[in-house]
Amino acid sequence: HVQLVESGGGSVQPGGSLRLSCAVSPSSNSINYMGWFRQPPGKEREAVAAIYTINGRDTYYADSVKGRFTISHDRSNGGALALKMNNLQPDDTATYHCAARTQRGGNWAPLRETWYNNWGEGTQVTVS
Repeated sequence: HVQLVESGGGSVQPGGSLRLSCAVSPSSNSINYMGWFRQPPGKEREAVAAIYTINGRDTYYADSVKGRFTISHDRSNGGALALKMNNLQPDDTATYHCAARTQRGGNWAPLRETWYNNWGEGTQVTVS
């Protein structure tokens, strides 16, 4: 297993931007997918975005964030994950969690929680 630590959360006004980061420890070549999920107050956790870290190019987004959020993976920085969030809206208020997959096989589902076997504690984002 790997340890994931998120940072970069905070409070912003509608229309503002934030950049979340997820540090990976230890750096692991066994990771094949990473993702961001969020849990709004009083609601279940939902997918935000995912990336196939093997090539760093295949990305997947929830419809609600397409065109506003960008996920990226930096192999040169210990495999850190980032999420650039633009045009933030009150509905984006949530605790954002980083996730990583080190398993192999299974039914392909990078935007499902069950696809991942490593989770961070989360970072709070408030838009108001």
